[in-house]
Parts: sequence; C-alpha cells; structure tokens
Amino acid sequence: MKVLFLDIVHPVLEDRLKEAGYTCLDGTSLPLDACLELFPEMSGLVIRSRFRLDERTLSHADNLKFIARSGAGMENIDVNYCSEKGIALFNAPEGNRNAVAEHALGMLLALFNNFIKGDKEVRSGIWDREGNRGLELDGKTVGIIGFGNNGSAFARKLAGFDVKILAHDKYKSGFGSNQVEECSLEAIFEHADIVSFHIPQNEETIYYADNAFFESFQKPIYLVNLARGKIVQTEALVSAIKSDKVLGCCLDVLEYEKSSFENFFEQELSDDFNFLLHSDKVIFTPHVGGWTKESYFKLSDVLADKILNEFGRLDSNA
Repeated sequence: MKVLFLDIVHPVLEDRLKEAGYTCLDGTSLPLDACLELFPEMSGLVIRSRFRLDERTLSHADNLKFIARSGAGMENIDVNYCSEKGIALFNAPEGNRNAVAEHALGMLLALFNNFIKGDKEVRSGIWDREGNRGLELDGKTVGIIGFGNNGSAFARKLAGFDVKILAHDKYKSGFGSNQVEECSLEAIFEHADIVSFHIPQNEETIYYADNAFFESFQKPIYLVNLARGKIVQTEALVSAIKSDKVLGCCLDVLEYEKSSFENFFEQELSDDFNFLLHSDKVIFTPHVGGWTKESYFKLSDVLADKILNEFGRLDSNA
C-alpha cells in the first residue's frame, strides 16, 4: 500500500507505517496538481489542512482506502463522498485533547486574572494593582457544549476548581458523573457563567453562536472557543460584547480563518474583527489550542494505531 503525505506531521507515523511494510511518499512540497497525478496509485492519504479533499479532488484517487487527518476536525474532507466510496476516515482527537483542555483553561485563567494586560503594563512601568484585580473560577457554573474528546478533557481539568460543570451534547447521552451534570442547552442558557465550545464545524454548527444564541442567556457570560472559528458569528459576538451579554472571551479560532493560516492578515478584515482586536475584553491565540510538542507526537502515533488496527501489517510493499 502506498501512502502520500500531503502535510508535514510527526515522523513517527511514517516510521511506523514503513516498518509495517507500507510505502510512504512525500508530497508535502508538491502543488495540488502534482499530487493529483499521484493519487491513482495511492491507497492512503495523510493530511492536516493544506488541501480540501472534495469530490472533484478525490475522484482522482480510484484505489484510495483511507484518509488520515492529523487533528480532530474533518471539515476539509468530503465525508459523504468517502462514505459512498468506502474510504475509511481516521482522525486523532485523542492525540491533542489534553493540550486543548490545558489551553482552554490557561486562556480562561489569563482572562479572569488580567495576565496579558498586567504583563504589558509592568513592562511599560505601570504598577496598577487595583486595575488588575481578578476573578476566581470558584463557584462559577461552566457550560460545555459538545462532550466528545475535547469537551470531556476540559471538564477533567476544571474538576479541581470547585466549579459546577454543565455539559450538553446533542448526539450523546448517559455521560453524566459526580463531576459533570448532563443537561439541555436551555439549562446552559439559564445557569452558565462561562460557555466553552467543543463541537465540530459542519452545516449544522456554522454560526451556532448567533444573535439568538447570545440573547438566550439569562445572565452575562464569558465565552471560550477553541473549536472552529465559524461556529461563532463575529458580528453577533461584537453585538453581545457591546450590550454586556458577553463580559469577555477567549478566542483561539476565528471566523475569518483560511486553510493557509499563515496568510490570515493578508485578507481584508471586517470592522467587527477590528473591534475585537482593540477590545480589552478579548484574548487571542493563533489557533494553537492542541498545538503542543507532546500532541505533535501523539497525533501521529494515534493515527498509526488506527491505520494498523484497520489494515494491519503488510508482508511486502504494495
């Protein structure tokens, strides 16, 4: 079986596949057209986000058996087409769930305790203790929307902070515990002080957090989004901040992201985004939730496990 790597991932994946008899090809520096010429020979593709694998693209891969996505989200892959063609899809949310959870908690603590503001002020010779008085997590109610790998990992990190954890997942049930109360979305609207998203991006979740969403809360909230940028409608978020429905937010992902993250600021950005950039109620990170040295290895190691569990070792390269 031949496997084409379309993106750079930790070498443990290639090493383990080669050791098991797979032939691995490096397509990480090739443009899409050159990759498409190789697709007919490929049994597997490994990708992060460089290309969108839609029906037009995948139609070149007549012998494809699997696609391995180094990460959790599958929005850049035509899942329905793969299902119709019997192409196995592997992702690796187990590989970065701990990193995402730690990042979410870190951003929330930074927001509540004015870490970024305080650091900048001290470096500028400003010693303002009262202006940087923080908030405590203790006693707050945290609403987690989506209770898969990342949502459940975030709940575990929160468990030692004496918070009440409410979790809603439209597609799961029976996951409540002594630490987590399984609940309806309406219960989160009623009780949450903090809301954190851990859901995938798809047709159902784009602009999930719109004006109606923010207006549904019974009290002001703090928002955390390390899921996908298009889940939160920026215009609605800005409106909610201006009306004090949202008191602060932690954003690792943004509505305006493209597949090439490095070119983010080359596009014309909206007035709403510029408002967020200049708001002291918002802290940003550049889509690095889950982007740790440890998760870099684990993502590839998890994918190797899944591929080899499905297709096994090969007696010889084919």
